[in-house]
Amino acid sequence: MSSDAATTTSAPPTSSLHAAGVRKNGKQWHTPKSAFRPTAGLTSWAERSEARKAQSAVKAREQEMKAEKEAERQVCNANHEHDNGCLKDAIEQRRIQTIKDKRSTKEEKQRYEKLAEKMHKKRVERLKRKEKRNKLLNA
Repeated sequence: MSSDAATTTSAPPTSSLHAAGVRKNGKQWHTPKSAFRPTAGLTSWAERSEARKAQSAVKAREQEMKAEKEAERQVCNANHEHDNGCLKDAIEQRRIQTIKDKRSTKEEKQRYEKLAEKMHKKRVERLKRKEKRNKLLNA
């Protein structure tokens, strides 16, 4: 009998070990909270440096575009000191081209929407990719 009592008391108490999915206070529908770690959301030095490189590349491209525009303006001013028509024509042509590009993309988008009504979504996506490839090859 004494040996039977010893084996039953050696079992670990169940109150200190509860299942990981069951909360003690009974609010199982709440997500379990973790410790507050203020450094958890910080990015590493490598990621920050990559982001800075990307940002500097964008800024360099912007500066390049501005310099190109300024050079174009200077050429027009040097060629026509008394007439500002060259600059106006270039600006007008650029504006017209952007309007045409926007219209073509809008028409293309409407065409794809019309196709999507008739066809399956994935097929329309394949057609888009195919036409994009063809456009790049022909250009």
